[in-house]
Amino acid sequence: MDHYLDLQLLPDPEFAATYLMSALMSKLHRGLHDLRRDDIGISFPGVEGKGAGLGDRLRLHGSAQALDALLALNWLTGMRDHVRVGNLSTVPSGAQHRRVSRVQVDSNPERARRRLIKRHGLTEEQARERIPDNAAKRCNLPFTQLRSHSNDQTFRLFIQHGPLQASAQPGVFNSYGLSGTATVPWF
Repeated sequence: MDHYLDLQLLPDPEFAATYLMSALMSKLHRGLHDLRRDDIGISFPGVEGKGAGLGDRLRLHGSAQALDALLALNWLTGMRDHVRVGNLSTVPSGAQHRRVSRVQVDSNPERARRRLIKRHGLTEEQARERIPDNAAKRCNLPFTQLRSHSNDQTFRLFIQHGPLQASAQPGVFNSYGLSGTATVPWF
């Protein structure tokens, strides 16, 4: 992870930054999936405190070769009017590191009840007793709203920026550029 590339959302009177970031993340997911790469990570340098959005900047981290391969794929089709692509740059020396990962939250009690009925043969009433409507969990992490390509359902991808670390941790990244083990440079 010696290089990075910043993608800055441009202000748009018709679309909120959260909507544009969702569209950008969807395009990135498709690009990383098509490339079958697990060596490109992401971060959101403009992320604010808990409950706030992801900001207006997406930073891609990886080797120069990996980032060039992603750009050559032309995955930004349809977003060029909404994004300013920075120059491929070297990570500053002395940068700290942090893990940027997905946090999955089961916030839908109805779905949890259906799963309970299917897996354990309970009646709907028994499932409702075990999982009441007020059992929904709330998450204050920033998120982006995406649509699944496999089942066409929308979902929230909650993203957590872990604590700062002095050294990099190796690992692989998923097709969203997130990892439960690997870190990305933070500066």
